[in-house]
Amino acid sequence: MSLHRFFLEEQIIADERCEPFVLRLSPDDVHHARVLRLAPGEHIAVVDGAMDYFECEVVAVEPTLLVRVCAHADAPDIPEVTVVQGLAKGDKMDTVIRTCTELGVARFVPLMCERSVVRLDAAKAAKRRVRWEAVAKSAAMQSGQARIPHVDAPCGVTEALACLAQMDCVLVCWEEAAGGLSVGQAIARRDSARRSDAKVAIVIGPEGGLTSAEIEALMASNPHASLVSLGATILRTETAALVASALALYELGALGAAQDDKAS
Repeated sequence: MSLHRFFLEEQIIADERCEPFVLRLSPDDVHHARVLRLAPGEHIAVVDGAMDYFECEVVAVEPTLLVRVCAHADAPDIPEVTVVQGLAKGDKMDTVIRTCTELGVARFVPLMCERSVVRLDAAKAAKRRVRWEAVAKSAAMQSGQARIPHVDAPCGVTEALACLAQMDCVLVCWEEAAGGLSVGQAIARRDSARRSDAKVAIVIGPEGGLTSAEIEALMASNPHASLVSLGATILRTETAALVASALALYELGALGAAQDDKAS
């Protein structure tokens, strides 16, 4: 059975000199711990503010959560996949962030495109970002991820180009791409994209898709950008993000790929 996982915002467990010590959880996580009805002797997984990973034993739960360290594990090698997602209406962005976090996506860049139905002013954008961060944290805790994905502030295509320029590989998913590569083919073209520390970005348009001008700008953002096809069917934007993320993570050795390759 997997352990319940908690993320610490600032506390560094290596700095704790006495045991047991107080686990300084956020108010929401304190409530979550109470809902779980943690009991003395139970073990939990903790990722601290330095991104160190620990298995801890609960010593006491009231009035504060006291724990002692049982084991310290090295940080796992996790592919750095960023989803640059065209803003979608309703709760579709919540769905993208929740499901792709469960897969292991490391970062989300909400993209305001020409065909995005949703239009956010500064106040609404800040409010949405807070919500998306909460969705990402909840999904990371639920799925046992080793990190909480970073959620950027919503930005336009021009602002997103700086982010894409830093990537080892950029996959631009476009349903109109004639002869577009598959996700696997696009990643295979860039040897450095298979390193454990490689940074790969996936660009997904909103409901109306990306315009030709946006495609041109995105493709010019990085010499290692490729137009990618997700097959003959037209996928919803939230489905496309999930499918592309799963394919990319698999190609990068996640989602059981390493075990399958070894077995073969």
